[in-house]
Amino acid sequence: MKVNTHGAGGARIFCQCLQKVQAGITYTHTHTQLRTKTLLQKMLPSSTRGSLMKLRTSFNLQKEMKHCCHSYTRKRLCFSFICLAWTPMGMLTGLCQGSHGAGHPSETLTPLVAWGAGVQQAERVTAQNFEDNFLQEWKLENFKRLDVNQADVAPLMSSLIGVPIPLNSVGVLPVDYLNSSNHFKAESMFANAIQILEQFKVKMAQKKATTLSFLFTPFKLLPESEQADFIRRARSLIQHGNYHQAISVCRSLMSLAFEGLSYYHTYDRFFLGVSVVFGFVGWTACVILMILKTHNSLHKPSTRKEKVSKDALLPKVFVGISLMIAFFLLIQASPLTYYIYCLLPVPIWYAVCKEYRTCKELLNSVKSYPLTQSIGLLVMFIVGIELLVVSFFYRAMLTLGLVALAGWPIVSKLWAQTKTWSVCWILACLFLAMFPLMPVVGREPNINLVTGAGLFSLIISSFFLASLWKAKSKTSRNWRDFEVYLFQMLNIVLCTFVVNSTHSSLSLKQGLPLFNQIVSWTTLASSFVVPLLSSTLLLQRLLGIFLSLVSTYLLLSTGCEALFPLVLSWLMFVWINMEQETMQFKGMSPRLKLSNIDFSENIDISKLRQLRLDDIRRSYFFVFFIVTAFFGTGNIASINSFDPASVYCFLTVFNPFVMGALMMWKILIPFVIVMCTFETIQVSTQLSSKSLFLIVLVISDIMALHFFFLVKDYGSWLDIGTSISHYVIVMSMTIFLMFLSVLAQVLTSKRILLGGKLKLHFM
Repeated sequence: MKVNTHGAGGARIFCQCLQKVQAGITYTHTHTQLRTKTLLQKMLPSSTRGSLMKLRTSFNLQKEMKHCCHSYTRKRLCFSFICLAWTPMGMLTGLCQGSHGAGHPSETLTPLVAWGAGVQQAERVTAQNFEDNFLQEWKLENFKRLDVNQADVAPLMSSLIGVPIPLNSVGVLPVDYLNSSNHFKAESMFANAIQILEQFKVKMAQKKATTLSFLFTPFKLLPESEQADFIRRARSLIQHGNYHQAISVCRSLMSLAFEGLSYYHTYDRFFLGVSVVFGFVGWTACVILMILKTHNSLHKPSTRKEKVSKDALLPKVFVGISLMIAFFLLIQASPLTYYIYCLLPVPIWYAVCKEYRTCKELLNSVKSYPLTQSIGLLVMFIVGIELLVVSFFYRAMLTLGLVALAGWPIVSKLWAQTKTWSVCWILACLFLAMFPLMPVVGREPNINLVTGAGLFSLIISSFFLASLWKAKSKTSRNWRDFEVYLFQMLNIVLCTFVVNSTHSSLSLKQGLPLFNQIVSWTTLASSFVVPLLSSTLLLQRLLGIFLSLVSTYLLLSTGCEALFPLVLSWLMFVWINMEQETMQFKGMSPRLKLSNIDFSENIDISKLRQLRLDDIRRSYFFVFFIVTAFFGTGNIASINSFDPASVYCFLTVFNPFVMGALMMWKILIPFVIVMCTFETIQVSTQLSSKSLFLIVLVISDIMALHFFFLVKDYGSWLDIGTSISHYVIVMSMTIFLMFLSVLAQVLTSKRILLGGKLKLHFM
């Protein structure tokens, strides 16, 4: 909005606006961001607010601008002023809530004040229709408001000072801001249209030069004849004094030129998108065939004559395709990345076509299944994948998914076989379903919840340890193992005390006690070693891992998130037992007693079973729980918001690298819990980890393909960044899970004996 006019009245209005800015009232205008002093004081935490007090000095500019205004009204010097309050990418709000240039009007609108020579006098109006109420807040509803885009400021400034518009400017001159003749406005708008049109011509020429003539498709709405007609009409209207019509014609020309610029900018998007999709589909098909090849019934040998004829033809066909693609890209002078996108699917699809016999057997086996059952399984799989994708945008979808998982024992008829574990499964799913509904950022610290989490951990581990003690005979009890568990339980008590003590000391402005800091760092370091001192028997090792991870998580918690690993561990323990019941219910293998399974024992490869349809369900559960660990409490958002209160037990002096490492470990702890559970299920169900990981790879690839179509190059910085980050997260999920798998194997199967001997086990 422009609020200044020639004369003292305009200067007074401008000074009033600056006073309102200083008082902390936000007025929005062009597409950028602004948060004023009062809002910062209300929204920022005390620690962050202190670091931003220097922003107050910017409001001292009001005095200087007042002086300029009064001097201008007295001397009538030929000066023009454009004042644009601009906060790049919404970073002020980002410090409050972790956003990075969101699309909310409070972050994309900012005041624009123009006054001086060449600027139009403010126009009084009786009524204006805008969706916001900023005019009422500023008490400027009687002055006409003119909104512009941020890029429009460049041609406005160029017109005011009489210089050409910048070459790559994409702004449209706001002629209503100019206090000049209609002829000058029309000529300025005509120059702006020619400048935009030249950009369109250059972009079209560049794309035409790198595309074969018979494949080039020009922008149909603005051919060369239409361009010449627009220019001829605009010039004729200006010469005949029809300035308003000329301005309208120039705006129409610029609108079409902008559409053409976007068209040529995304000219190769469809071509590259098809190549990427072919690569994704081929890779997914290749992984599926690798899984099916382990299924003996789908791997039938062919005759030698058929094998020789087919295998000799395929390489020649795909080599020919590769040469054609490379030649096509070469004559178009395509960049190197185009070769990667287009040639990478060729060897992938060659590997798929080599297994055409497996594909044929797969189709025959699918036909043997009832049609309704096949469609039902396909629909369930698609709905499950979509649920995971949508949960990246709406965390509440995880709640819906957990509620649906709670009905698994009833649907699978496990309820009749094991009512106790079924009830525990339902309750654990429902309790965990509450966490995605809790806020991500902006929570007030609640140390009482952290204390409660510590007490619950102590009670649960005490009952579990007592049951292990009773289950073992006097001769088989290992006192050293129980001493390790008692040490870990005492450490939880100490960590709970440290959290309360640190919070109390900081509240009293007494700083972080040295004892608390030593205990925190010692607990963090020992959490990687102490689990390896316990027995490698399944239940005992899981107890040791749980106690070590929870003690560290308590030190990094400030509220309700401290309860999350407890409920998650409860659900994971129930899942392990439910899978045992499923194995017995399906009659796959004799039921193994969990207390007798030893992680360190060498696995007999001959006893590993083949994949079954139920293993797809296990893999999906695993991916779902990984996503729940990722977004269950909004932990990943804590990296953006970066509330330093989470690491106060370790340090209070700002150190971004140490703080970031601590926050990353806090995020990884739920992942480690899920990964150790999955490792346990692989051992207890006698299934190769490679087979399950291939299924997980298929699920993650399908999700990645979905996110590929959701990547944006328009909108706010937050929208663009979020779409890209989701795609990258899912793409790197498999590599990340492989790293977690190695960590889980170390935590579960290796043991450090106090005598100095290291017992190792590799899958």
